[in-house]
Amino acid sequence: MANPMDKDVDGDPIQHGGNLARARALFPQASEPWIDLSTGINPYSYPHSPIPGNIFARLPEPASLDELKLIAAEVYHAPSPAHVAAGPGTQILLPIVASLIDGRKAAILSPTYAEHARAAKLAGFDVTETDDIDQLGRADLAVIVNPNNPTGRIVARDKLLSLAAIMREKGGLLIVDEAFGDVSDAESVADMVDMGGLLVLRSFGKFYGMAGLRLGFAISRPQIVRTVETRLGPWAVSGPALFVAAEALADHAWQADMRRKLMNDAARLHALLRHAGVTVFGGTSLFCLVRDPHAQALYLHLGGHGIITRRFDERPDDLRIGLPSNDDWERLENALASFVKN
Repeated sequence: MANPMDKDVDGDPIQHGGNLARARALFPQASEPWIDLSTGINPYSYPHSPIPGNIFARLPEPASLDELKLIAAEVYHAPSPAHVAAGPGTQILLPIVASLIDGRKAAILSPTYAEHARAAKLAGFDVTETDDIDQLGRADLAVIVNPNNPTGRIVARDKLLSLAAIMREKGGLLIVDEAFGDVSDAESVADMVDMGGLLVLRSFGKFYGMAGLRLGFAISRPQIVRTVETRLGPWAVSGPALFVAAEALADHAWQADMRRKLMNDAARLHALLRHAGVTVFGGTSLFCLVRDPHAQALYLHLGGHGIITRRFDERPDDLRIGLPSNDDWERLENALASFVKN
């Protein structure tokens, strides 16, 4: 029988979490239903109001998009709504923003979310992945995920702004991906995009537990935002997404309560992992990163119990584990309690 750690069912390494069909193929004898801890998405979705039926029957209204941009500018501290472009998820925005400038060299602070490198390559850049932030200033396009996925590393605001100034002087661009900024102490730089050389990405679905809604934002100078919106075309964000996101982004009480709950859940997860004898290296309050020689054994053990996590073929000692929902803690605790390091 083939080792499920080698390849997925298509013969290629699994690149992202969230694919339960692949998980079932890798662990056909696992318990059902699956617990998906592979994505780092809030397991508690925002409890939005009922979506009016006519929203599904009509094209998205421009006025609804304008309202969402107004609220997003306030929440993310953008200078104005004109500095905000909304798209169907940051994944769709990546190749668009990577192609905003002319240049040959891109540098990405790594290890991090792999799609940034792929998007830069699609835009024609020679891509360097480095753990030395000072190397980024030599590129035409620089990318930093802050806080980082999967390590949770935080780059200080003054360092980011200094790098943005370097990029501005050479006509380059620094992309700061703040996808997990809602659950971090990292200081946003979205308020400083008018300085030039800077674009900030924000994700809606992760913190609000609604990744399937597909919504993300690019924040930059208005002329850059207009270019992004032109390339996206009309009706890039669905009517249901506009409705739900406008309500969620304005619900500050829910946001504060959820941040407290996620912090408590993350502390509980860390304690369980430490009790199981594995090393927690980093993360955010939506996921933790195990960095341990037994990471692959833990991946197989949890997979056999119907719990899928996120492994990294290029870094076999790393394993990212998201938060379970209220109903799934007991299964995770029991699975971890039976884990034996070989």
